[in-house]
Amino acid sequence: MKISIKRENKFVEYEIQSQNSTLLEVLTAIKTKMDSTLAFNSGCRSGVCGSCSMIVNEKEILACSYKVQDEDLIEPLKNVKVIRDLVVDMNKAYEFNAKAKAWLKPIIHTTRLNHEDEKINEIQSDCILCGACYSACPVYAVNDEFLGPFSLTRVWKYVSDKRENNEKNKIDTIQNNGVWDCTLCNECTLVCPQDISSKADIEKLRFKSTQHGYNNPNFFTPTQGMDGSPVF
Repeated sequence: MKISIKRENKFVEYEIQSQNSTLLEVLTAIKTKMDSTLAFNSGCRSGVCGSCSMIVNEKEILACSYKVQDEDLIEPLKNVKVIRDLVVDMNKAYEFNAKAKAWLKPIIHTTRLNHEDEKINEIQSDCILCGACYSACPVYAVNDEFLGPFSLTRVWKYVSDKRENNEKNKIDTIQNNGVWDCTLCNECTLVCPQDISSKADIEKLRFKSTQHGYNNPNFFTPTQGMDGSPVF
């Protein structure tokens, strides 16, 4: 069986023995037995930490969960700086979390959540920070300042939390390079290992935005003349 790994802008081929092995197991075997210079990240080895996220055959996966196939093409995540081989720098993605104010503040300590409240954003809490959605998003090809699904789905998590008492502040923050820049292509949802639908979360944030007086700037809205008729 052969697999190819992208290293320094070219694919390096390795011949391996694999019997229902995960990609992480194969990468570890290559590093320990064939090529000690190969660089990749790993952590829990159980699909929980998200650190082994990478691309196989043009789709984002977790190496600890993916079963290797003959002729697999393995690459680092997209839209991020490659440090070495399959190791990438996720700092810019994390910076977007800060720009989007993706946190719960301030908290009304007297507010208590019941089981129904918890279910509203329960799945968003399952995010393992793997960055697959960030890598899969095509908007970064034309706008590298897009807040992106990685951050916007976290904003929805906190906007939908009834302990958040400054919802409008977060909605204001995500108007520029935010919810209206998304193409709703759903690529982020398709690669999420936790089945989180960032597309659905962004659609809900758009609805919240309209409740706070915002409209999609991509749609032309005619103004009115003195007689009330539209002026184009």
